[in-house]
Amino acid sequence: MASGNHQDIVGFIWNIANKLRGPYRPPQYRHVMLPMTILRRLDLVLEPTKEQVLEEQKKLTAKGMIGPALEAALSRVANGGNRKQALYNTSPFTFQKLLGDAPNIADNLISYIRAFSPRVRDIFEKFEFEKEIEKLDDNNRLYLIVREFCSTEFDLSPSRLSNLQMGYLFEELVRKFNEQANEEAGDHFTPREVIRLMVEMMFVYEDEVFKAGKYSSIYDPTAGTGGMLSVAEEYIKRNNPDANIELYGQEYNPESYAICCSDLLIKDEEIGNLVYGDTLGIKDAKSRSYNFVPHDGHPDKRFHFMFSNPPFGVEWKPEKSYVEDEAANGFSGRFGAGVPRINDGSLLFLQHMISKFHRSPSEGGDGSRIAIVFNGSPLFTGDAGSGESNIRRWIIENDWLDTVVALPDQMFYNTGIFTYIWLVTNKKPGNRKGYVQLIDATRHYRKMKKSMGNKRNELSDEHISELVRLYGDFRHNAECDIQSNGGTEKRICSKIFRNCDFGYLKMTVERPLRLNFQASPERIERLKNETAFHNLILSKKKSVEAQQEDFRNGKVLQQALLDALHGMQSETLHLSRTDFVKALDAALKSAEIKIDAPLKKAIFNALGERDETGEICRDSKGNPEPDPELRDTELLPLPDDTFLPLPIGYDKDADNSKLLKLVRNHCEEYLQREVLPHVSDAWIEHSKTKVGYEIPLNRHFYVYKPPRPLEEIEADIKAIEADILNLLREVTS
Repeated sequence: MASGNHQDIVGFIWNIANKLRGPYRPPQYRHVMLPMTILRRLDLVLEPTKEQVLEEQKKLTAKGMIGPALEAALSRVANGGNRKQALYNTSPFTFQKLLGDAPNIADNLISYIRAFSPRVRDIFEKFEFEKEIEKLDDNNRLYLIVREFCSTEFDLSPSRLSNLQMGYLFEELVRKFNEQANEEAGDHFTPREVIRLMVEMMFVYEDEVFKAGKYSSIYDPTAGTGGMLSVAEEYIKRNNPDANIELYGQEYNPESYAICCSDLLIKDEEIGNLVYGDTLGIKDAKSRSYNFVPHDGHPDKRFHFMFSNPPFGVEWKPEKSYVEDEAANGFSGRFGAGVPRINDGSLLFLQHMISKFHRSPSEGGDGSRIAIVFNGSPLFTGDAGSGESNIRRWIIENDWLDTVVALPDQMFYNTGIFTYIWLVTNKKPGNRKGYVQLIDATRHYRKMKKSMGNKRNELSDEHISELVRLYGDFRHNAECDIQSNGGTEKRICSKIFRNCDFGYLKMTVERPLRLNFQASPERIERLKNETAFHNLILSKKKSVEAQQEDFRNGKVLQQALLDALHGMQSETLHLSRTDFVKALDAALKSAEIKIDAPLKKAIFNALGERDETGEICRDSKGNPEPDPELRDTELLPLPDDTFLPLPIGYDKDADNSKLLKLVRNHCEEYLQREVLPHVSDAWIEHSKTKVGYEIPLNRHFYVYKPPRPLEEIEADIKAIEADILNLLREVTS
């Protein structure tokens, strides 16, 4: 198909869409035009065998054949054995015949759609196209649109367009209509140039995939309208026409699922490989309510190449119980490394995809590659030991994180934030093993002539080529020519780091608790605000009389305790808690008062004050008690070339004693060098030491810009003052 013819057909369909204006706004055109385009294509595909199918149906149903056997037989007749799909239609109508009964065109068109094979009917149910038919008919647009699709100027027949060409045409329509509807469809549509970048980077080191007959599986767990699957397939086919490719996906949005299914159907791909439902749960389409159960649409499959653009910053609360149940099973499920915060489930999708890895080449398998789009949160959100940090740690310590590419802002239709492409794989080339590449592409863009929603920037072919080259070259401190202020400047755009460079230790530094104690009137008064003291007058008994009795007894005990404390030597300042306890016990014994541990702690809180000259408070074993108010945390890099044991399961049987000793010594050396010279009584609570991982990409590419010279700033201030004085003169003159 010539490019011009392709664009002519797209333009013709767009002109038909403009006839919907009035009942529909332009962002809503896709609800009609995409299903109608599919219908017309299928109508023309099935037209040559229409009569044979009707005769075969009549003959076989007379023999009592029903169900899958009948469907298979009708598909063979309809397609002559030349299609992968079960595709047929048993309605006597065609598009041309629909025009012959204008008054009943709506009912006849619905009947025509219901006569398709089951998977095709499912597509139009997900489109909810019957509602659109009724709306078109009510607004006197249905006959007009069907007639336009039957125009002799508009030929979608297989003799004019092959399946592959029709697939390209349909994808172009999806792109145009989704861009028109960016506010509504942005969640399910990734800009094509971003997909191209992901795809081209994915295959830089993949020579095998371009060998004749090579089988490859491609998967997208958030398939949307299928853009990533289509572009990846197109790229491989363009470089290897004989490649054997299977596409797999899962999508929870009904309309996006229908569009993706339609694209596969048009190109005669296996639509059974596309599963409807949320990757983390199932959406009940009929009730439109969220009825989630654990649901991996391809539970036993592994894939060679995986792509995804999961929702940014979307909470996974509806799936919470199911995800946490699966996470509790460790690495026998998909989320063994941990779960992120409830308000962003991005890293759940990445863990799900990693669970689909083929065995690595070192284990005798093909290995797998992942390209996934994230916002900034998965890079650094979460403290050491948190779910996000543990997930990053699991990925990096397994040497799966290959590259992170920082994209410009304002690249997506529904958000203007900065986004990041992660490349994750268990088949790194030898020179990349043990390393992670960071690429700063935030300055690689050109302004669009016309913005589309939040999308104002785009990648050019040159930008994509340069970023793919940077990835393939794998050079530290590689520079690029960046356009800036009308000129060109050199900027470092690629850096290489060891895996362990992203890890750190978070250690807790304690200092001893030092208090003085005094039974002064002011401190005794503070006891009245302590919870344990107030609880003396409360009762858990049910009867009112019993509650009143407990209240009276409690008041008596409160007063007796206050009197006993007032009876202590109020002028005496105890610098030792041990000495104060002896005095307190003597006073309580004299007053015949017995108190429990919470009440005793309340007395310490009220009558004690922090005092650097006080003795160190110690526990029953003689160990210093830490002062929570003086507690501090210190972050320090991991010991060089050391991977530390994860506390989350995957290496729980390893002998970690040497590593733990190394960590302890590393922390103690830091304490001796950096802390003790300033506070000599500090110590590290090693049981609280945690390992964290973050990827501070922006920090690594930060470029310092010195402030302007003071002379320039002063000159600007004087100029502004002069302007103000001139304005004042004009006002007063």
